[in-house]
Amino acid sequence: MKLDKIITSPSPWLEPGGPHDDIVLSTRVRLARNVAGRPFLNRLPPDEQQELEAYLKKAVLAAMKPDKYTWFELEDMPQVDRQCLVERHLISHELAAGKGERGVAVGPKQRIAIMANEEDHLRLQVYSSGLQLQEAWQEADAIDDRLEAQVIYTFSPKLGYLTACPTNVGTGLRASVMLHLPALVLTRQIEKVFNAVSRLRLAVRGLYGEGTQATGDVYQISNQASLGHTEQEILKTLGTVISQIIAYEKEARDALAAESPTALDDRLLRSWAILTHARVISSEETLALLSAVRLGIHLKRLKGVDIGTINDLFLMTRRGHIQKMRGAELGESERDVARADYIRKRLGTN
Repeated sequence: MKLDKIITSPSPWLEPGGPHDDIVLSTRVRLARNVAGRPFLNRLPPDEQQELEAYLKKAVLAAMKPDKYTWFELEDMPQVDRQCLVERHLISHELAAGKGERGVAVGPKQRIAIMANEEDHLRLQVYSSGLQLQEAWQEADAIDDRLEAQVIYTFSPKLGYLTACPTNVGTGLRASVMLHLPALVLTRQIEKVFNAVSRLRLAVRGLYGEGTQATGDVYQISNQASLGHTEQEILKTLGTVISQIIAYEKEARDALAAESPTALDDRLLRSWAILTHARVISSEETLALLSAVRLGIHLKRLKGVDIGTINDLFLMTRRGHIQKMRGAELGESERDVARADYIRKRLGTN
């Protein structure tokens, strides 16, 4: 699969139809692994990092189906292409900004990515649309078994898998769920909910994970530590909390529709009007407006708007994608004009 085809096609894990897809955009399961007998990446000299990347590439493609997986070398990849892969959640910010030889294997439908030489030697991640923690875990676990047939992992009988970051020691599992929570934001209950979540040792992050702020009312919730807990314990705790948050968001949506219908409709229709008529629009404003429109669709207060298109616009209007589609590096003001033009075309109002 060529990079241009990946970058310009819809992202399958954002497709509607998954469980609780009105609130849950996607589920991700990520496993951190390291190769036995080798130092962690921050202790590897450049020549050994290059040798390790070549070794991992061979092992990953041998474990998977080479005709189904595509390996991308990141060291010489243009910055805009790396940015697009970050925006698609196929690689992390750390891998995109790293130094030295590093790569990623992208699987069918862009749901599976195996990163080499990120913070750990290997990072395997599986995405699913909607709330599918068990399904994503089972798939990741099966892939991990295939990789372990090729690579001997660093493992301690007492501690579990050893990783560069202490929070990943143990199972090496980071499970996360991406939630769209506009009603909790509008009713000003979001901080109360997340304060309760943090007391359960779960992390709340923005659209692009650690170190990012929430935009478009989209939040990622994940386990913070994996040591001392089995994979099933981690998934059960996270799943229970996510189910509660889904219930709170639904209650908040019902309250908005019942108590402030005129104000709600005004917000939704204004957002639609700006998206379909703006000539200049920033990335941050776009996500906020798309959030309102997405809420309106699921509350059945905006009709005739395709939810798949709105979900896709969350991704395709990001900085890297706009430049990639234009085939040129653009300044901020140029991107804002190009973004508005693209949105109008996608929504059929150009």
